[in-house]
Amino acid sequence: MVRIGNRVVGLGQPTYFIADISANHDGDLDRARMLIRMAKDAGADAAKFQNFRAPKIVSQQGFDSLGAQQAHQAKWKRSVFEVYQAASLPFEWTPELKRECDRSGIDYMSTPYDFEAVDMLVPYVPAFKVGSGDITWPEMLEKVASTGKPVLLACGASSLDDVVRAMRLLLARTRDLVLMQCNTNYTGSAENFDHIHLNVLRTFSDMFPDVTLGLSDHTPGHATALGAIALGARVVEKHFTDDCRREGPDHPFSMTPESWSEMVQRSRELERALGSGIKEVAENERQTVVVQRRCMRATRDLAGGEVLAADMLEPLRPAPTDGVFPYQVGDVLGKRLRRPLRQGEHLVRSAIA
Repeated sequence: MVRIGNRVVGLGQPTYFIADISANHDGDLDRARMLIRMAKDAGADAAKFQNFRAPKIVSQQGFDSLGAQQAHQAKWKRSVFEVYQAASLPFEWTPELKRECDRSGIDYMSTPYDFEAVDMLVPYVPAFKVGSGDITWPEMLEKVASTGKPVLLACGASSLDDVVRAMRLLLARTRDLVLMQCNTNYTGSAENFDHIHLNVLRTFSDMFPDVTLGLSDHTPGHATALGAIALGARVVEKHFTDDCRREGPDHPFSMTPESWSEMVQRSRELERALGSGIKEVAENERQTVVVQRRCMRATRDLAGGEVLAADMLEPLRPAPTDGVFPYQVGDVLGKRLRRPLRQGEHLVRSAIA
């Protein structure tokens, strides 16, 4: 279990949904506020942003030296450096965004991408999210863990060795952790379902049994979120916008208020359906037990004193709770009836001598 704001998050608790608004504010503070309100109305528990500054996260020379832009960035019309520069969130917006979240009744969160961002965010966020790209940056992991706030670690594009290395470092400093399975292909293609590997959550559960699990996801629809919840994840993060057709790096693979609300509704239904691990007759099945099961009934009128033989009894519905059930018939054959039994009447223990 981990506490995020006023919520206890973990198995046995409702899934905590993080709407990652990220760069979908499009450089407009009022738009960022609007998306916070929309996320709350759609059922999100947190509205998350990303605090990066282009010179602190990417090397212009480094990307220029790669030549053609790669991966999902290949579709960007501007250079990687220019896109990050345009999408950066001004630090001075943070108090305003936090106030909007407070007014809306939703947690404010952000992913920091440099040490100054961590220090700036400490008074405003209930937890820190570490993006997949920083799982191999020990100093950043140490920095966020040192704040005393819960740490949510995404592990896209990572090997198990990467995860273990990062988790050992974090677990030495805090137990308030969420480990999030992730795939960092941001194309939104249906082919990505072949690469999500939700069963990794089983591996994480075995390796880190006391750590809350989650999913940071970029696939369309609800399949991965529902599957992750069924496998024990209790934090789900997806990107959020009001219109996937808007121009920007994160809009195309983001969810909208309509699809987000549908995801939350289906997830709440799944949580109810998962129930407990105890197999028993459910409360709403108690009458079904009687009308669907069979008990032993007389094939003809039987006189008191007759010795019961196999051809005198047959299993038929319904099965009152005082009846003799088919798996018990061996206990009554060869026994004498204490009283008459009409054809079709069910056999009860008290009628047997």
